[in-house]
This record gives sequence, C-alpha cells and structure tokens, in this order.
Amino acid sequence: MATATLRRRTGTQTATHQGAAERQELFNRIAPVYDKLNDLFSLGLHRLWKRWSISWTGAKEGDKVLDVCCGSGDFSFRLAEKVGINGKVIGLDFSKELLQVAACRRRDQSSSKPCYNNIEFIEGDAVALPFPDSTFDAATIGYGLRNVIDRKKALEEMVRVLKPGAKLSVLDFNKSTHWLNIKIQEWMIDYVVAPVASWYGLESEYRYLKISVKEYLTGSELEKMALEAGFSVAKFHSIAGGVMGNLVATR
Repeated sequence: MATATLRRRTGTQTATHQGAAERQELFNRIAPVYDKLNDLFSLGLHRLWKRWSISWTGAKEGDKVLDVCCGSGDFSFRLAEKVGINGKVIGLDFSKELLQVAACRRRDQSSSKPCYNNIEFIEGDAVALPFPDSTFDAATIGYGLRNVIDRKKALEEMVRVLKPGAKLSVLDFNKSTHWLNIKIQEWMIDYVVAPVASWYGLESEYRYLKISVKEYLTGSELEKMALEAGFSVAKFHSIAGGVMGNLVATR
C-alpha cells in the first residue's frame, strides 16, 4: 500500500512538473509579440484595468513591492512609478524570454523615468518564492495566477512574503457563471484572439487561453481559496462588464 501511494504521489508530481514546463515553454514562444497582442485583444483597455489593479494594492512612495508572473513587465513599470525612486520593485517570472523583453524595456526607458532603475527582474517560481517572510509592502499578479498549476500554494507563498496588513491584487479573466459573459468570452477568443494570433503563427498557443479560463476559478472560489491560504480579507471585483475580474486579498 505504501509503495502504491508513493507511486501515485510521484506520478502527480511528475504530471504537475510537466504541465508547468509546457506552460513555461508556451510563454517563451509568445514573448516577442506578447505586448502587441495584448493591445490588440483588449483595444488598449488592459492599461486601464492594470491601473485599477495597482491602485487596489495601496502601494505608495518608498514601498518595496513584488510583481509575480511579471511577464514583460507592464505591472512592474507601473508599480515603479507608484513607489518612486526611493522604492523597490521585484518582478518575478518563469519565462526567460519574457524577462528579457522586460529587461530591454527597462534599459530603453530608464533614462526618461529614473524610477525604472529600481526594478529588478528575476527568474523564479510562483509556488516557491525566493524571499524571506514579511518582505513586501504590496504585491500583484497580472494574468498569471490562472496559469499556475498549484494556485493555493502560490497564494500561500504570497501570504508568507507579504508584511501583515499588506495587499495582493490579482487581475485576470473572470470565470463568470453568467451565460452572456461566458458567450462573450468564448466569442472574443474564437473570433478575435485566435485569428489575430494566427497572423503571428501563434493560433494554437492562444487556443490555450480558452481552456485556461474554463479551468480557472470564479470570484467566490478565489475569495475562498485566498482565505484558506491565510489571507485575512479577500474581495473579488468584477470589471469590464464581468469579462475581467480582480481579487484583492489582505495579509
């Protein structure tokens, strides 16, 4: 019985590792056109949603903040403008290629915005954050938690590295239970996202988006998971007519 249990656990760990590796490779492939596609897909509205998400963190001048699943750095750059030249932003992602895009953006724009020099991009895993307990004053995850295999573990790690009273803001697609929102999301992915991605030879990569949204959590499920992970307060905000959503959780 012990041997059988060990095999089942090992098999689960292997499957989890393979799933994470596949997602890592996917984001490495889309890195060169990631920002351009985001603009096309959202008609530029993702900038507004990201500003809202960051405002919910309560990040302020001089804070040390963390951007998990930072991708090409959109949240990191906005956070740097919030915390200023006396603050610190660490952007963490598992995609080397996206981190390279982020680093290039920082290098090209830091002369005009000195606060960007306070951003540090590092490669890392959301479920094993390489930071001491109670390190950060605020944190964000933009379109990333949905792609983490063990979401509860990632949230537990965020609880660990945030200071007491600090907030985590999680922006992503909303897994709605309303039939109209579901139909709108499916139409967007099938008739806007996938065709545009196909122009760049990435149609199959962005088909993954539809699957990942279906496998994601509803707002109430996210609130429940955040509380189970150790956050004291969790509130989900439906935005963009319910197509997008933002979880705000307080350590």
